[in-house]
Amino acid sequence: MLDQIDISRVLRKALNGGGEFADIYFEEGSATAIACEDGKIEKVIAGTDRGVGIRVISDLRTAYAYTNEVTESALVALAETVSRAVKGNSFGSAIDMRPKRVGSGFPITMPPAQVPLLDKVALVNRANLAARGADPRIRQVMVVYRDSKVTTQIANSAGEFIENSRTGMVFMAQVVAGEGELIQTGYEPIGGFRGLELLDGNAVEQIALTACRRALLMLTARKAPGGMMPVVFSSEAGGTMVHEAIGHGLEADLAQSGVSVYSGKLGMQVASPLVTVIDDSTIPHARGSFSFDDEGTPAQRTVLVENGILKGYMYDRLSAMKDGCRSTGNGRRESYHAKPIVRMTNTLIAPGSTPPESILKGVQRGLFVKKMGGGQVNTVNGDFVFEVSEGYLIENGAIGEPVRGATLTGNGPEILQRVEKVGSDLGFGIGTCGKDGQGVPVSDAQPTLLISAITVGGAA
Repeated sequence: MLDQIDISRVLRKALNGGGEFADIYFEEGSATAIACEDGKIEKVIAGTDRGVGIRVISDLRTAYAYTNEVTESALVALAETVSRAVKGNSFGSAIDMRPKRVGSGFPITMPPAQVPLLDKVALVNRANLAARGADPRIRQVMVVYRDSKVTTQIANSAGEFIENSRTGMVFMAQVVAGEGELIQTGYEPIGGFRGLELLDGNAVEQIALTACRRALLMLTARKAPGGMMPVVFSSEAGGTMVHEAIGHGLEADLAQSGVSVYSGKLGMQVASPLVTVIDDSTIPHARGSFSFDDEGTPAQRTVLVENGILKGYMYDRLSAMKDGCRSTGNGRRESYHAKPIVRMTNTLIAPGSTPPESILKGVQRGLFVKKMGGGQVNTVNGDFVFEVSEGYLIENGAIGEPVRGATLTGNGPEILQRVEKVGSDLGFGIGTCGKDGQGVPVSDAQPTLLISAITVGGAA
């Protein structure tokens, strides 16, 4: 769409009132969502949306406005509105737009747009039937399918013109199992920037049955013991810990505002020497990947912590201007309705060299976390609470009986200092990360980890 307008004219209008930088963000997307509950399809939504936003950065503050009227006259009017919100020196540089750069994206074998809606509904029904037929103790089943394709164009006063396209999908099953008055829930998602090849074969049945197995297992599990103990995180657990315990704290806007426990700690030891933390938006097909971020900065691999030493933060354009550095490609937004802010992409603890099986054998008694649940962190002091959706006792170096209701509490920097072993494997989890009212797709990952001691809370 931006190809068809005088981009320089709109940007100059946006900078009429002053400012150091301006950009235009155009987005056009289509999405399908299907939900099955109580054995029937409850929701089928398919739609498209398009709109454009204009931002001006002046004196390190942002003015932003958007519209879904995507004509040149509407953009000129929008730019004038934004220009009245800022005051400062006039933008004296010429705006010479360079040729458009187009993101390469990731190859898609089965684009969702080419698959009939009824075929997508059939996938949801298959998963529902598999879950309901797994065991008579399964009481409720919810299956959700979502796909989307979003094309964006970004042009800015530095002369950059970027086009990017992302196709992604998510499929998940959540079940409730009950026996007597005891109720347990199982959940399993899959997703990424892929097409329906992600659901080839019997993938949807496997997702449903995995959720069932988890709920049924917890029905027979005893309550988790409480206290301080060693904890082994499986690589299958997903990277909730790295995302919450350190990831948010390394977003530059939080660090600059003094609301991160990692503020002012560049070059300092913030984790065990075994720990290296990376944010990498270049991983093929991962849920947090892209060719360019939502400001037009190329995707990149950013080492945040190396051998326990804090090396840097994640930056968008505004936070980079504040620190006099370059953006790390972490400027992201939920849609054209919102301005970009610093966000994680695919955040992970890098694999080590220890065979995963040997990590477990070294623990006489503790907790083995096979799957994490939700979590939250206070970024100011680093305190966190995580749920364990599938956990087992460790007894004499082996996985013992399952336990339910376990929670993990602690302090991020302290726990990361207690990492004693890092496995040579790596497992990914997916999610939608919320911040400042915006949700964006992310993934996180970790190898098998041994933490020497974490406070485990048992079920009431």
